[in-house]
Amino acid sequence: MPAVDKLLLEEALQDSPQTRSLLSVFEEDAGTLTEYTNQLLQAMQRVYGAQNEMCLATQQLSKQLLAYEKQHFALGKGDEEVISTLHYFSKVVDELNILHSELAKQLADTMVLPIIQFREKDLTEVSTLKDLFGLASNEHDVSMAKYSRLPKRKENEKLKAEVAKEVANARRKQHLSSLQYYCALNALQYRKRVAMMEPMLGYTRGQINFFKKGAEMFSKRMDSFLSSVSDMVQSIQGELDAEAEKMRVSQRDLIALNESVYTPDSDVTSPAINRNLIQKAGYLNLRNKTGLVTTTWERLYFFTQGGNLMCQPRGAVAGGLIQDLDNCSVMAVDCEDRRYCFQITTPTGKAGITLQAESKKEYEEWICAINNISRQIYLTDNPEAAAIKLNQTALQAVTPITSLGKKHEVHHPSQTIKNMENDKIIPSESGDIQDSTQLIAPGTPIQFDIVLPAMEFLDQNRGSRRANPFGESEDSSKDEEEDSLLQQMFVVRFLGSMAVQSDGTCEVIYEAMRQVLAARAIHNIFRMTESHLMVTSKNLRLIDPQTQVTRTSFELTTVTQFAAHQENRRLIGFVVHLTETLGEESMSAYVFESNTEGEKICYAISLGKEIIEAQKDPEALAQLMKSVPLTNDGKFMLLNDLSEEDGTVHEGGEESEA
Repeated sequence: MPAVDKLLLEEALQDSPQTRSLLSVFEEDAGTLTEYTNQLLQAMQRVYGAQNEMCLATQQLSKQLLAYEKQHFALGKGDEEVISTLHYFSKVVDELNILHSELAKQLADTMVLPIIQFREKDLTEVSTLKDLFGLASNEHDVSMAKYSRLPKRKENEKLKAEVAKEVANARRKQHLSSLQYYCALNALQYRKRVAMMEPMLGYTRGQINFFKKGAEMFSKRMDSFLSSVSDMVQSIQGELDAEAEKMRVSQRDLIALNESVYTPDSDVTSPAINRNLIQKAGYLNLRNKTGLVTTTWERLYFFTQGGNLMCQPRGAVAGGLIQDLDNCSVMAVDCEDRRYCFQITTPTGKAGITLQAESKKEYEEWICAINNISRQIYLTDNPEAAAIKLNQTALQAVTPITSLGKKHEVHHPSQTIKNMENDKIIPSESGDIQDSTQLIAPGTPIQFDIVLPAMEFLDQNRGSRRANPFGESEDSSKDEEEDSLLQQMFVVRFLGSMAVQSDGTCEVIYEAMRQVLAARAIHNIFRMTESHLMVTSKNLRLIDPQTQVTRTSFELTTVTQFAAHQENRRLIGFVVHLTETLGEESMSAYVFESNTEGEKICYAISLGKEIIEAQKDPEALAQLMKSVPLTNDGKFMLLNDLSEEDGTVHEGGEESEA
């Protein structure tokens, strides 16, 4: 090993600049050594921490291996062999944990502790001596400056002796501290080499000892065990590879199938339908009513079990009963704009659930299967033979029916249509009904709110007049009310409006109702604008119930067609014939839902039109007024008797619709 550089102790007393320059080199070396030692200690502490964490980790691993036996696996076949193997591995891990604990203790004693002692003892000693040397040097410089300032005339021997003594003491103290400091710096050059190698010597010996004990403990008795476990793993891996190859072959075969298996309703023209089914399973869409005229559809898994129709949501462990199919009837229905819908009706005639299939094949097979089950064919000795006999009945059940005023074929006067919503039998009208394309142009946009907000409509009609902060009606409207011979108030909710092409028949209103309700269901629109519909002998006014401001108004003479729905009596619609600014004429149908029967609103509109016609002939007007009861003040006509159940007539002839 090469010689170590040293500071000469003989030069400590002289304290020459050359000595101070060499001293600064040793001090810089000591500072670098201190910084490196701190970094080395952090690295060794990290190694020790990792080894200590290894001890804790192996303890947890051993406990987790034992916990496998306590797990309740849904598929636990063949776990006995795994449990016994893991038990043995747990014992091996415990033994290894003992070795890891011994290694951690040895690393702490032979690696981390020596480097800590070197830093706390040697490096701290050098740092302390450096500070003492600096203080002694400063004291010597001060005493020498004081000695140098002694006067040369009339010298005071006593003061000179004291200053000389002080200089001697400071010089002695500096000499002593410098000697100690130089010795420590010289010794540090030897100790730093030992301090770097001693911890690594302890680390290496600890690791070798760990591996030796591990080899002695496991090399012989673990060979056979590890060999058997390895064979078992290879056997399982071989089975997995064989199974994976089978699955790959099956996957290729399934993917190579015709593209039609992915396309819904791919065989719509000529589907292969099995009409003799006595059980069926698959996904269907179930219709749920969320409001008076709104519905939602939910995709669920349905299957038949005996005489019951079961429903099972995705993720559920079992299905639940949704419909008893015994003696039920099933038929195709037309639901808004959805295809392949059918409805199950209970034996009492009450409409049950409405379902939608994804294809024509599924649609007809479900109808046939439910029709077969409802006849309790599944209880016979030969259900398939009985199903063949009822095949014709199942075929007849596939004929769709119409609803909500949609176009239909020519019926005889004796024929009736069954309303699937209200379970009422309504006579069908004879003769051809006008095509819907002649009533409403395809693609006509539908408006789901009133044309103008209440305040905006009022401002446009007021012009430059002063705005009333309390939202009260204009004086002209009051005069209009006083001049009107008829006033009737109804609570209605606006459903929608759309442009129409004809107003010659009520069918245009029914078609508008159908399209508005279907559009609301498709777009999930549940919000409805509530208004008060004021029917007078001059106009129809929609009044905001909060501010009592007129939202919009229609002259009664422009209302060319009005009708209530034949099945849902609360639906009312009317057609307004307007002349545009450029002379063009337009017709729009407005659809409302009323709190009362729509027939009452229709009667009020009809009476208003009769009053308009009667006003041309005073005698006819007087005759009409005699036939209709008036209010107590004799101004307005009463349309409802006080004894009616659905409303109470208040002052002014307004009807309260709570």
